[in-house]
Amino acid sequence: QVPLVESGGGSVQTGGSLRLSCIASEYGTKNRCLAWFRQGPGKEREGVAGIFTGSDRAYYADSVKERFTISRDSAKNTLYLQMDSLIPEDTGMYYCAANLYYGGTCSFTYTYSSWGQGTQVTVSS
Repeated sequence: QVPLVESGGGSVQTGGSLRLSCIASEYGTKNRCLAWFRQGPGKEREGVAGIFTGSDRAYYADSVKERFTISRDSAKNTLYLQMDSLIPEDTGMYYCAANLYYGGTCSFTYTYSSWGQGTQVTVSS
């Protein structure tokens, strides 16, 4: 497991933007699946965006496509989530997650063994 620390959450109005960051003590040289999840009030946790470090192939939930962008800076051991055109439905606690790649295709149903403590995002109308 790798300790993960998120930051960048906050309160914005509809249409605003935020950039979340997730810093790891180290991601190492092995390929990993990295992802952002969120849990809104009264909702189950859901995957938002993910990336496979071996190819930087990204995947997104349909609800955030064209609005959110996942990226990473391997030199800084940091994963980012750029969130634009935010809407109230994006409100929730956002978590980053990571796991060593063990085969198959990175996705939201992949097993993630490392999780951050979360950062709150609130979007008001």
